[in-house]
Amino acid sequence: MIALLLIPLSFAYAVQKHRVLDVPVLIKRSARYVLVQRAFVLFTLLVGAGATMAFASTFSRIEVSRPELASVGIVVGVGFGILLVAAGTQVERRVARRIDRAFFRSAYDARQLLVRHLEKALHPRRLAVYLADGEGRLTAHAGEPPPALDRIPADLALLDELAERAEPWEVPPDDGPPLGGLETLEPACLVPIPGRAGRLAGLIVLSERLSEEPYSREDKRLLSSVASQAAIALDNISLAEEMAERLEAERRARQEMDIARQVQRKLFPQKSPALATLDYAGRCTQARAVGGDYYDFLDLRPGRVGLVLADIAGKGISAALLMANLQANLRSQYAVALEDLATLLRSVNRLFFDSTEENRYATLFFGDYDDVGRSLRYVNCGHNPPLLLRTAGDLERLMPTTTVLGLFEKWECPVAEVTLAPEDVLLVYSDGATDASSDAGEEFGEARLVEALRAHRERPAAAIVEALSNAVLEFSGGQQGDDLTLVVAKGR
Repeated sequence: MIALLLIPLSFAYAVQKHRVLDVPVLIKRSARYVLVQRAFVLFTLLVGAGATMAFASTFSRIEVSRPELASVGIVVGVGFGILLVAAGTQVERRVARRIDRAFFRSAYDARQLLVRHLEKALHPRRLAVYLADGEGRLTAHAGEPPPALDRIPADLALLDELAERAEPWEVPPDDGPPLGGLETLEPACLVPIPGRAGRLAGLIVLSERLSEEPYSREDKRLLSSVASQAAIALDNISLAEEMAERLEAERRARQEMDIARQVQRKLFPQKSPALATLDYAGRCTQARAVGGDYYDFLDLRPGRVGLVLADIAGKGISAALLMANLQANLRSQYAVALEDLATLLRSVNRLFFDSTEENRYATLFFGDYDDVGRSLRYVNCGHNPPLLLRTAGDLERLMPTTTVLGLFEKWECPVAEVTLAPEDVLLVYSDGATDASSDAGEEFGEARLVEALRAHRERPAAAIVEALSNAVLEFSGGQQGDDLTLVVAKGR
């Protein structure tokens, strides 16, 4: 009996001491295995290439000195290639087996280990090991059950009874739960392998022992210990598989997000129409991979440019989709702005209203700049008032002329107008600039934004955008709670 007790103890020692089933060890070992295996393949290729080059170099010298051996060289070359492939294949197989054994890739199999221990300890006439599959059924993984018993249905009442008992159980009498076809295996003892949430992770079916002795209390204790260790092993394997699936899902999500970010970048203006009297530039620094801020420079016609900045309510993927929707609506209809800016935005508002939920909306500033007259006709749809810093130092705010886009079906759109003199600087910004917070929780605010604008007003528009962005990000320690979008237009 002492020998019997040593078997589960040795199994437990292997799991606990050597951690052969621990998830981090599995991951590290797999990584090392792949590296060694790939390194060997690379080494084999290098050796093969070196041998081929050496052979070719040798025979090329022979052919120069003795041209009559050229045909012989071809035959020898073919033979050398065949020999190299055959030898390489044999070496690869032998070395691969050694690598597998070194990393326990083929030598260690929990199911075979379990069967081997039980057969050696108890000597049953027949033994079968069933493990739960993804559909809750028990599928044979060891032993030799008949084909009809390759799977045990999950709704078998006997399985619920075994899961509740959670200990080896001699086959119940005739008035017990039906065996559901297991009679073919001539079961004498059923050993449940416990799983999560009170469900079975597996089942061990043992027939009578070769000695015809009944399974004793010590035998059942052994079976309970082995089943518990098998449950730990299966749980670790399951956790490792779940971890691998989660990592793969995260990798795919990151890949898809990278694609979305690249697509959204293309939605921002790729070039700026040239103007004689206005220098302008913009930038959007997103808080996440994708965001809901949008700016654009629409080429209305020669000498007419639409300056657009919008902020979608919300963040992330949903805001990015609405941002793309708004951009498509504007770009598909902006030719109307040449004649009637209000009509354009009323149409955009209606489309945005029809295609979004009731609580989704956007703030927007749309300015139509005329290069000849230096005039800027604009509509501010509930957006932060852009700052207009005049040459003399006076500061004007282009206050909202209407409410936000997308909330109301009936929506009016008054248009206002200002003139941009030489050296006047217009700053259109999203609330990611003023709402940026420091580590102490203090907001950047409009006052700091105005101060930074005054400090850099002498610089070109692109340099002003960069300086203001850096000032906001430095103030917040590089941590963004919202997208930061700036458009600067400076009169020439």
